[in-house]
Amino acid sequence: MEGHERGVNWCSFHPTTNLIVSGADDRKVKLWKFNESSGKAWEHDSLYGHTNNVSSVIFHDKLDAIISNAEDKTIKVWDLNRRICIDTFRKDADRFWILSVHPELNYIAAGSDSGLTVFTL
Repeated sequence: MEGHERGVNWCSFHPTTNLIVSGADDRKVKLWKFNESSGKAWEHDSLYGHTNNVSSVIFHDKLDAIISNAEDKTIKVWDLNRRICIDTFRKDADRFWILSVHPELNYIAAGSDSGLTVFTL
């Protein structure tokens, strides 16, 4: 697969559709269509807004959203259908590295240089 201009740091499958999301050192979040029978994926769309390397990116099962975090000290919430950023969380002293969403409630857990932070969507 080609699409990112620099190294890919994270990718995740959508839980119910044939989409994959990825984040990379080119500061982009990319959506990919996936064909189950061929096992191939192709670039579908790009989301722009991070100003440094994207470390982690995941789908939110309940909200039709993508959550991404980057070394620009932000977590961004993207509307999956409109492909726009709908919220940004910031922690000025830390870079975020990894994300998880609660399976039932509107919480994001994010790992950073100084520990774990929980955000409410």
